[in-house]
Amino acid sequence: MPFHLYFNGEISPLDSTVFKSNDLGVLRGYGMFDYFRTYNGIPFRWDDYWRRFENSAKLLKLPLPVSQEETAKILADLHALSGEAEVAFRFVLTGGYAPDSVHVVKPNFLIRTEALPQDNPAGLLKGIKVLPYPYVRDLPEIKTTNYVHMVLMADALKEQGAADLLFHKDGEVSELTRSNFFIFRGDTLITSDSNILNGITRKVVLELAAEHFHVEVRPLAYAELETADEAFTTSSTKWVMPIVQIGDNSVGDGKVGKRTLLLQDLFKKLVADWGK
Repeated sequence: MPFHLYFNGEISPLDSTVFKSNDLGVLRGYGMFDYFRTYNGIPFRWDDYWRRFENSAKLLKLPLPVSQEETAKILADLHALSGEAEVAFRFVLTGGYAPDSVHVVKPNFLIRTEALPQDNPAGLLKGIKVLPYPYVRDLPEIKTTNYVHMVLMADALKEQGAADLLFHKDGEVSELTRSNFFIFRGDTLITSDSNILNGITRKVVLELAAEHFHVEVRPLAYAELETADEAFTTSSTKWVMPIVQIGDNSVGDGKVGKRTLLLQDLFKKLVADWGK
């Protein structure tokens, strides 16, 4: 069965046209989104994702048109229509149609059902390269639809064999374009606490790591990358993805570290049993 979408109370085929041209998301880039998936047919950490989405909407001053309970029912219907065992969901909330092109009248709420993203087994095994990039996202707590810098740098990433950008500014590292960033120094796990999106996978990994490592959530200096033994990034699609090269410099010995692999395994076991 084909995938479907939900838009302002109606469910339609995924290829349906829904937005009008005077939406604030189109005219002003005034919009936000979120993305998560199911494991064993159950949305992963649904309460956490909804809480983050709700908080982002509040910060953007966009009233949510449906409750968490109503949204959960919509997700179940969309999942059933897909006929797939596992799916991904993408939420998009925009400022809606604005007669004066400025003021929010009524937000538009879209939920897309999507096929799961392609895995990157080679990256999980051998690690990836990222490029340092001097930038901090505007309103980093909010998962806005503004990914201008990632798109602008897409060709450079491809040319240099890199998978993503590592944001840093004023001597501090924050995050990647779509994921959080961690380093190991010995058995100490360090991740930034400022200018970041509070990732749900990040939260899960911190919970898992607490039983095995000393954890520091604090400002992460760019200079600390030189002495990192291991590095990795986390997201709904990357899981625990090792980073073995930052720009021209190798991380540690340039190979995937045992501590990162342990966290990979712990996360894999958690999602394999999710909902059971």
